Amino acid sequence: MRDTIEAHIRMEERYEGLTLIFGDNSKLKKEVFEAVESTIEETGLKPEIFDNPDRDNPEKEGIYLEFHEEVQRDAGDFFESILHKLNITCERND
Repeated sequence: MRDTIEAHIRMEERYEGLTLIFGDNSKLKKEVFEAVESTIEETGLKPEIFDNPDRDNPEKEGIYLEFHEEVQRDAGDFFESILHKLNITCERND
């Protein structure tokens, strides 16, 4: 069973996405959804949310959040808030 949340951010012109993988750990899944829901309440922003249950590979279960176009600049702050709540530190790949 996975014991940490894996995060990946993808940014392109007019698009930003965040993948949070929690595997088959229901405690981590609950933490992720609570962080997302509270950030939506705080910011008023609502990303598209795709749940990714993977029955063949439960260790890869997670959610994907994405923003397009008009809220791109706010998306970074939104994602940063979620990562902060989940105690996830991102490293830059320059």
